[in-house]
Amino acid sequence: MTRIIIASDSFKGTMTSAQVADSIEAGILSVCPHCQVVKVSVADGGEGTLAAVCAVRNFRNVTISVSDPLCRRISASYAVLDDGTAVIEMSQASGLTLLGESERNPLDTSTYGTGELIAHALSCGCRKFLIGIGGSATNDAGMGMLSALGYKFLDAEGNLLPVSGGSLADIARIDSSSAYPALKDSEFIVACDVDSPLSGPQGAACVFGPQKGADADMVRTLDEGLRHFASVAGNDGQFPGAGAAGGLGYALKVFLNADLVRGIDLILDAVGFDDIISGADLVITGEGRYDSQTSSGKVVHGITSRASARNVPVLVVAGTVDPSCVSPEIIQAAPSDGHMATAEDIRRAVSYAISSRYSMILR
Repeated sequence: MTRIIIASDSFKGTMTSAQVADSIEAGILSVCPHCQVVKVSVADGGEGTLAAVCAVRNFRNVTISVSDPLCRRISASYAVLDDGTAVIEMSQASGLTLLGESERNPLDTSTYGTGELIAHALSCGCRKFLIGIGGSATNDAGMGMLSALGYKFLDAEGNLLPVSGGSLADIARIDSSSAYPALKDSEFIVACDVDSPLSGPQGAACVFGPQKGADADMVRTLDEGLRHFASVAGNDGQFPGAGAAGGLGYALKVFLNADLVRGIDLILDAVGFDDIISGADLVITGEGRYDSQTSSGKVVHGITSRASARNVPVLVVAGTVDPSCVSPEIIQAAPSDGHMATAEDIRRAVSYAISSRYSMILR
């Protein structure tokens, strides 16, 4: 019997990974109704990380009130696994999808809510953390998170600064005297979805600032602010993952001694992906847009690498595809770049691809 594995990222802002997987499954079954379809929950540190981990572990859900990226009160959840590990998805509190298009401004947004999630878990006795830091609306280098954990950011006159990206360049001193004592006894493993440095042409502001609402002037201001923050903190931030989530990776590594790991590999290992795809006829993965950033630690890159190493064919379904990345193994679901892919678009694209390109596996 034909066996096809589905392991897709979400199409951010339009469809969850589960919804994408359902649409892919519908496309498969329309041309291969008797094949075995296995859907696997995956994520790269961003949206869906919490669900992917909890799908294979016993856990307790915790929901609290926190600050969203603009410091409005919202409800956000984290999980406590059976071994006491707190699993936190920063996009629950500081994610881009929490803001409307007109609200996106990384000079104003903050990771304070993510820090509140960590602080609550600490107060409940958690000392081991798995934190997914993809899908952020922020570029504050983790100022907000650290502030919620007791750190203070002061200007040259000793005044407390607002904890957002627009304050980075004004930091004169970082006071850690009121930081939570429990942080010293805690272990942080951070699932990153990119390996960018903190600043520079490939850094947080220059590469990811525009999708968070930054124009060219904002990008320059933010990048200069990140460089200044790094100089005050005493680490230049030119290590992989420092620029993840607008510099949150930097703060977690430099201030909380976190281990930064490639998020997709952590999740694939947790769900036993290598065993799942053993003997499969085809793996189908996908994301909202396939472009040059796909190879920097995203779900699709992790899935294709694992499958290719085991000689399992891979089909990539993308909402849209950058013209420079066109390949026979990549299909665009949206009818044009100006439209978002719908569930029906995905179903049709998968149905056509399997019947026209992978007919040899139909049995």
